[in-house]
Amino acid sequence: QGTVVVERWWQVPLSKEGRSPRLHPRRHRIYRLVEDTKHQPKEKLELILTQSVDYLGSRGDIVSVKKSVGRNKLLSEGLAVYASPENKKMFEEEMKLRNEGKLERLQTQSGEKTLEFLRNCHLEVGMKNNVKWELNNEIVARHFLKNLKVSVTPQALKLPDEPITRWGEYWCEVTVNGLDTVRVPMSVVNFMRPKTKRYKYWLAQQAAQAASKE
Repeated sequence: QGTVVVERWWQVPLSKEGRSPRLHPRRHRIYRLVEDTKHQPKEKLELILTQSVDYLGSRGDIVSVKKSVGRNKLLSEGLAVYASPENKKMFEEEMKLRNEGKLERLQTQSGEKTLEFLRNCHLEVGMKNNVKWELNNEIVARHFLKNLKVSVTPQALKLPDEPITRWGEYWCEVTVNGLDTVRVPMSVVNFMRPKTKRYKYWLAQQAAQAASKE
């Protein structure tokens, strides 16, 4: 519920003592809005997350949410606590200890989403058949970005100990933020050129040259 406060646009003239004010039939029925608490933006609830919550943040993050979401979801399920001075100080000390390496670091929310995505991925790496090659971290990192749209540094990758010099089914391990590692299945296949008009024209030329030699 809310309150709406209005006032007359035109002031009512003073009346004689003991008599009711004389109101104009139209003019004194015009009002201007002074305050409308019913439609004002509702105040949000400030909370501190106790664990990662999708689309909100990670443990220790201070978030502002609707009171209904905060009370019925986050607080009731133990996902957050009130952002009181005592709780803020407690989480600040915890963050300080994590930064100093005295407590185990926690995965970020974006890192957890990346891990979840990679667990359901399959990487395909195309290698040419007319040259000698050996797969390395830099090549795999480029294919992660090209095929899966995931930016992975070569230092975060681990390949099998045996050199990969042939096509086949392999795996690679990706470490996210230096904390969690996920193994991604990887297929090394024959590199197929894109079917562009220029490439099709080149194929036609090659076929014509081969036919003329016969």
